[in-house]
Amino acid sequence: MRLVPMLLAAAIAAVVHLPAAATVAAEAANTPAASVAPAAPETRISDASMAVAAQLRETALASSLAWDITESLTTEVGPRLAGSEADARAVEWAKAKFAELGFDRVWTEPVTFPKWVRRSERAEVLGANAQPLALTALGGSPAGTIEAEVVRFADLAALEAAPAGSLAGRIAFVDYRMERARDGSGYGPGSRVRSRGPSAAIRAGAAGFLMRSAGTDSHRNPHTGITRFDEGLEPVPSAALAVPDADQLARLLARGPVRLRLALDCGWDGEYTSQNVIGEITGSRHPDEVVLIGGHLDSWDLGTGAVDDAAGVGITMSAAVHIARLPQRPARSIRVVAFANEEQGLHGGFAYADQHAGNVARHQLVAESDFGAGRIYGFGTGAPAHAKSAEARIAEALAPLGIEHMPGEGSPGPDVIGMARKGATWAWLGQDGSDYFDLHHTPDDTLDKIDPEALAQNAAAYAVFAYLAADADGDFGSAPVAAGAD
Repeated sequence: MRLVPMLLAAAIAAVVHLPAAATVAAEAANTPAASVAPAAPETRISDASMAVAAQLRETALASSLAWDITESLTTEVGPRLAGSEADARAVEWAKAKFAELGFDRVWTEPVTFPKWVRRSERAEVLGANAQPLALTALGGSPAGTIEAEVVRFADLAALEAAPAGSLAGRIAFVDYRMERARDGSGYGPGSRVRSRGPSAAIRAGAAGFLMRSAGTDSHRNPHTGITRFDEGLEPVPSAALAVPDADQLARLLARGPVRLRLALDCGWDGEYTSQNVIGEITGSRHPDEVVLIGGHLDSWDLGTGAVDDAAGVGITMSAAVHIARLPQRPARSIRVVAFANEEQGLHGGFAYADQHAGNVARHQLVAESDFGAGRIYGFGTGAPAHAKSAEARIAEALAPLGIEHMPGEGSPGPDVIGMARKGATWAWLGQDGSDYFDLHHTPDDTLDKIDPEALAQNAAAYAVFAYLAADADGDFGSAPVAAGAD
């Protein structure tokens, strides 16, 4: 069964030309270096650590700290489009919040990327049935104004099968409907329309590209998201229609030809350097070894980035604080990373992996919260056999939170894919995403959509997981990937 982080990573991989997360996980867990090494001692978690974890779990469940942090970021900064003025304010917010919360070390690491800006967007049906349509430009789209006939395709495969030149001067419209699921299993096919559709349209000669939003809601809130254009192709204006507006356009097309005016004012605007912001709680016996948790600091610009991913920042920051307030720190340090520019290509995650490539083995486990704030229902890791009993002990401590041990399932969160590819062992805490894609990348991604009790359950889960991983006697198998193994 393929679960949410794998699907999200696979979708992002299609955009940034990475292998799917399942492949990443296999690479990280089955490297040549691991296969030839002597058997490692079994990793254990003591009864004393389990007792502390039980107390920690109840403390975090009763706390509003995760909510307070999430509320602060979404209220004081709001939307945080990578490269914007709000991006810079978010970095300053994160530095100040880590310090305010008492982290022992706080620092930043630069992340440079192309800057994309959105100014305005509009679409309208012309002629006898003239009317506006609700849509939003896809990240990476160029500006442009087009008046052209629309050609509908039921799915990406149909568009990719269109002969070269068959759409000359027209607008391609992919009307693929994403399916709702707890594990987000519809997002892979939906996001592939966004990442591959524009290039397929250009190959067929299209002057523009439209898609039904990759979302599961029925509101007039279009879903944005990054796209890419294959090398050698001249980009065309590309946008996503709100789901009801995609339905409307399909009904109009069923009645006959539709001519549409699409006007986008957006595009790339040089380079920008943001920051990964990092806070660390120092371990008591092995401070140079870390359990890494985090979320991404940036968001799209339509909502306030509450579920994607202020919640992840709030969950992981608060988890580390609860651990720091224990009478005795765990053996290893807890490192929280607020990653820069995840939305446009995992830039912060890969910058972190490059910066810390020489210290892969010091990363006990890596995990990211980047699937909203629904209750966590499953847990697993990519750990090798010698750490499986420790994984089971963590699962035992998570069980009172309603979390099932699901060994062999899950995969790295998006921003830790880079570290997993370099050999760090990942952990997965799977959130219920039944309604996540109602909100994802839309104006509806706002604080009021978060359930404070579910958020506290997430924070408790991350606190228990991170504490036990950090206090384990032994490792979870992180080791550099052998040269040429990738």
